[in-house]
Amino acid sequence: MSGILEGKRVLITGVLMESSIAFHTAKLAQEQGAEIILTAFPRPTLTERIAKKLPKPTKVIELDVTNEEHLGRLADVVGEELGSLDGVVHSIGFAPQDALGGNFLNTPFESVATAMHVSAYSLKSLTMACLPLMQNGGSVVGLTFDAQFAWPQYDWMGPAKAALEATSRYMARDLGKQNIRCNLVSAGPIGSMAAKSIPGFNELASVWDSRSPLEWDLKDPEPAGRGVVALLSDWFPKTTGEIVHVDGGLHAIGA
Repeated sequence: MSGILEGKRVLITGVLMESSIAFHTAKLAQEQGAEIILTAFPRPTLTERIAKKLPKPTKVIELDVTNEEHLGRLADVVGEELGSLDGVVHSIGFAPQDALGGNFLNTPFESVATAMHVSAYSLKSLTMACLPLMQNGGSVVGLTFDAQFAWPQYDWMGPAKAALEATSRYMARDLGKQNIRCNLVSAGPIGSMAAKSIPGFNELASVWDSRSPLEWDLKDPEPAGRGVVALLSDWFPKTTGEIVHVDGGLHAIGA
């Protein structure tokens, strides 16, 4: 029996650690029949080492999503490797340290602008860079952390994720005519590289211990990876502009 991504070609960003959602997305995508290519920044060699743990060899290319030269050559580089694309995974987020950890009221705009550019605007810029390779339509899937709420320590990454969620909806609106779907997976907290950069992350994650209807495991990124792979597949042919929660159900619980 073939996998649900059989014959698909997918670009995946954000593979930094074996514990990341992006790594498990890449692993599951290969297991489900996809050819993949990975992008990395600022240390492609780190991603190349992690990529060796995937079921099949895959190429890693350097991509800074804030660099117009990198974006401008992306379609050519990926096209040489895969020919075309059916899917793009946006697993990119960054905020300077002074935009996190309880410093919300004192964060300078320069740091806010960086968080917005890397974490939200890049969904649009990455997708547009890949668009020439998606002539037959496809699926763009990003990762968010539920922006309905103000989370402890998360500070300006909260507004950045809210911007990401809005960006995804507008992209769904404008790319639908090209049969390109754009959706997000809102995952619960995972002990990834991104989590390690948030001061007081354990305080944020502890909310899941008391409020999540389903038991949540900080060390298990696979459920979120499965959500991403499902949205990349043809099993959601008419779903776009959606946010699928893979968070143990916490988003549905008030207190």
